[in-house]
Formats: sequence, structure tokens, C-alpha cells
Amino acid sequence: MRWLLKRLGQVVITIYVVITLSFVLIRLMPGNVVDALIAQLETEGVEASQIQAQVTNLAGINPEDPIHIAYIDYVTDVLRGDLGTSLWSGKEVSVMIADTLPWTVFLLSWATFLSFFVGIALGALMAYYEGGRLDLGLTSYAMVAGSIPYYVFAVLLVLFLSYRYQIFPTSGRAPNGMAPGFTWPYISGVINHAVLPVFSLVLSGGIASLSMRGNSIRVLGEDYLRVARLRGLSDRTIAVQYVARNALLPMYTGFMISLGSMFSGAVILETVFSYYGMGFILVQSVDHRDYPVMLGCFMVITIAVVVALFVADLTYSKIDPRVEGTNSDTY
Repeated sequence: MRWLLKRLGQVVITIYVVITLSFVLIRLMPGNVVDALIAQLETEGVEASQIQAQVTNLAGINPEDPIHIAYIDYVTDVLRGDLGTSLWSGKEVSVMIADTLPWTVFLLSWATFLSFFVGIALGALMAYYEGGRLDLGLTSYAMVAGSIPYYVFAVLLVLFLSYRYQIFPTSGRAPNGMAPGFTWPYISGVINHAVLPVFSLVLSGGIASLSMRGNSIRVLGEDYLRVARLRGLSDRTIAVQYVARNALLPMYTGFMISLGSMFSGAVILETVFSYYGMGFILVQSVDHRDYPVMLGCFMVITIAVVVALFVADLTYSKIDPRVEGTNSDTY
């Protein structure tokens, strides 16, 4: 219980520190939203005596307040569940995140899971045929693909499969003009729009297969596998219960981190495909100096990463009984 309370305290402190740093850095960045609004109002011919009131009304802040006062007001609003209002769309930030977050989760969860499991399968094949042509070919591909950013694959896929051959749509997250619902035309349209973004991440996921290959080769040399063969266990039992399980253990934490940080990876991906998710509105908020949206998105990303690490902390002992009761970061 003491260990659990300590971890919960670390979670709260980490989220608080990241939110604080994000607030300070965004408010101090050149061309902040207050200056942008003042310049816009001056361009529109608003009288100087009314500018402060207009900025306070539009941005929800007083431009003359020092940063520590603005910070206290922001934290107070967040604790009440109020993330503020977008300056360029006029919508509540919580509503915008609630609208875009499920689409980002849908897109990137499929990409993350497929990348992980395809990497496991390829890594296992590479280890089983170590030194052979299959191992050499897959290893070469994994090294090349793992060194190319996913957005390069994304641009190439859009160029060839969307614009040149027109197999998949070039942008959007669902068919235009079609009412949302649990109908096959709409669901198939959503899947069709998600194929290229998911595929671009899967193509660049070569690191997982290399990790699985190295772990499997290390496990294959362990003495307990020789004992298992002497006991007469089948190759399938040895491969699943001994090799695969022990080879996956070092990758578990990395997988949990990738689940938490997948939201940050959506920024470029959703921009390339004009996929209206949380990453897309984050890019737009940076362009418009829309700090309430930026802070809301950063908060979601921070909470996702910290919670994923916390879950990894709690569950690692379940898949590796050797660390049960150690109350330490064995992984």
C-alpha cells in the first residue's frame, strides 16, 4: 500500500509539474495570444480604451495581470473541470478534445497494436531462421524502415495511393456528407480513411521486430530451454510458454510507453492526412497562438503517458512473477 501511495503521489506531481511548465512556456513564447489579439483589435480599429476589455472578453484573461495571477486562475479553472474556450473557434476546449480524442485513439491504437504484433511475428521468424536468407532480408528491411520517419511513408502513400492511383481518400476521417451511424457504408468509409495513416506507422515499425529478434535469440540460448527439451515438451509449448513469453518481457514497458505517447505522434500524421483528430487541432492551435487548446492537448498527452507508465508499474509483476513483491522498478 505504501508503494502504491508513493506511485500515485509521483503521478500527481509529474502531471502538475508538466502542466505548470507548459503554461509558463506557452505564455512566454514570442507572439503570445495576448499580443496577437491586441494587434488584431488595433488593426480592426478598436479604440485603445476598449482593447483591454475586448481581450479579457475574448481570451478570458486580463492582459495586465502578471503571469502568476493568470497561472492561479488557470489552475483554479482546471480543478473545476474548465479548460477554457478556444480563441479561434469559440468552442469549449473540453468539447473540442472530446470530439477529436476518440478519433485519434481509434487511429493510433490500431497502428500501435499492429506495429507491435507485426514486429513480434517478424522478430520471432528472424530469430527462428537466424543466419538464413529470411533473417537477412527481414533484418535489412527492419533497419531501413526503422530509420525512416513515419511521416515520410505517409507522404509517399498519399502521393501514390491517393493522388496518383486514387485508391484511398486524400484527407478526412469519414466520408463527406454521410450521416454518422453504425451502418456499414459509414463504418467502411471510416476504415477506408484510416488505412493509410495506420499503414504508414506499421511500415516504420521495424524497431520492434529487431528488439524481438534480439530477445528471442538471447532466450534461445538459456539453459532452461535445454531442460524443457529433455522433459519432452513439444516445440509449440517451448516456443509459446518459454521463448515468446520471456522474449516479450523487456518489450512490455516500451509497449505501454508507446500507448501513452501515441497522442504526441498524431501531430504530424494527422496533419499530413488532414485527419481531424487531437493532433490536428493541436497544430492549428499553435498556428493561431490558441493557448487554451494547446494546454488542453498537452494535458491529455501528459496524463496518457503518466497513466500508461503507472499501469506498467502495476501490471509488470503479473506477467513476470520474479518481480512480485519487490516494490521496485525492476523493468
